[in-house]
Amino acid sequence: MDGGDRLRAHGFVSPHPATSTDPGRAQRPGSCTARGPGLRITAGAVTLCAAVALAAPQARAADAPSYAFAAGARTVPGATGTADAVRLAPGTTYRSTLSDAERTYYRLELDDASSTYVSVTAVPRPGAPLDAGDGIRVSVQDADGLSCSSFDSATVGATGSPRPLTAWGAREVVADRSLCRTAGTYYVVVERARPESASQPWDLELAPVSEPPLARPGATRAPGAWDSATPAPPAGEAVDRPGGAGFATAAAVGPGAWRSRIVPGQTLFYVVPVGWGQQPDATVEIGSTGGRSADYVGAALSLTLHNPVRAEVESAQTGYGGSQKSAALAPVPPVSYANRYAVSAPVNGMRFAGSYYLVVHLAAEVGEKFGDGPYGVVLRVGVRGSARPGPEYAGESVPRGMFGAGASGGPGGAGGHGGDLGLRVLAAGGIGTGSALLLGLAVWTVTARRRDAAQIRANAQNPTA
Repeated sequence: MDGGDRLRAHGFVSPHPATSTDPGRAQRPGSCTARGPGLRITAGAVTLCAAVALAAPQARAADAPSYAFAAGARTVPGATGTADAVRLAPGTTYRSTLSDAERTYYRLELDDASSTYVSVTAVPRPGAPLDAGDGIRVSVQDADGLSCSSFDSATVGATGSPRPLTAWGAREVVADRSLCRTAGTYYVVVERARPESASQPWDLELAPVSEPPLARPGATRAPGAWDSATPAPPAGEAVDRPGGAGFATAAAVGPGAWRSRIVPGQTLFYVVPVGWGQQPDATVEIGSTGGRSADYVGAALSLTLHNPVRAEVESAQTGYGGSQKSAALAPVPPVSYANRYAVSAPVNGMRFAGSYYLVVHLAAEVGEKFGDGPYGVVLRVGVRGSARPGPEYAGESVPRGMFGAGASGGPGGAGGHGGDLGLRVLAAGGIGTGSALLLGLAVWTVTARRRDAAQIRANAQNPTA
């Protein structure tokens, strides 16, 4: 009996999973109902059900779900100039709007020791006319208008499909750079990649985080050689795991195969714990329609890896002609603090341990060519290597526990999103069963959301905007 059978035997997963890849059938995501006379509901089962319920998107075949903003996110206006910019505090998630103004500004008040990262997720309105170059650009600037980091951009690309687009800016305090090292006022700058094409406002989610300095100096050069071989994706029966509709509701997964349903235009979010020294791998597969068609969508299915501060690390995509297809991420290096000194984006992004996100999008054009769906997708996830102790931080991240999953337990050693529990679950020798893995991931997910809820309450009591 495999992991999925054990889950079903205990009543955690529907005994009739949505295994069909016929896009014309109704969506039947795995349920989380207890069955059988006299069944005792354990605390673990309740925790698992709560996590699955939080992660499951409510999708209709003809209407892709919208992006799920973080619950309790504070709404703030974007300013057209620095004088009126609203302050953003690390550890708080914000909602805002990007209009057709040339640039929109937000303010940061930073110390002279911590590095600060600000991710911005833009959500185009449904039905918005988009070209491949449409998107956003994000940067952090000092009070003299100097950029602390290069503008990072995220564009719609070849899919031409309205979807969440995430870019980031940073003020880094690192050994080999003198720019933006002083305490003071800084600005987050957000703008359209093609301002001339702006026709309607886009909703924004901004998530600033702060990383403390190291307790003692470390390496200032990225590691050289690493295993860049492409691993075979995990085989075996997939376990039902509906994806979340945003970063805040991402469904927790670990190594293995995870099945969901997706409609054209929909984006699914998953999160996997990755420790220091580990390498995440992922492949996404879409099922066939069961019929023949001369149609083809060139950039139909995409898969993107984001690091704990939501910065894009690597992406892959595939076309679709009605037959099953897959897209696999190129290998990324093991997580290392010193990766931040690399020039290459995939290496540079693998700079901290914690919660890594896998984002799956199915282009809206697939619905025009092959029907509204839903379509069956399988996400195959691998995490290579054993987690090892990470660097010792001189303080805590904001929000607390953001980095350092799998670290030694010293300052900054608590793993992102619930400490290193998820990593202990993944590393346990007997964890070949889907039930134990899902239970551990469920606890990890609920712990993270309790922490986020506590942060929201603290923000409400101590407003900074």
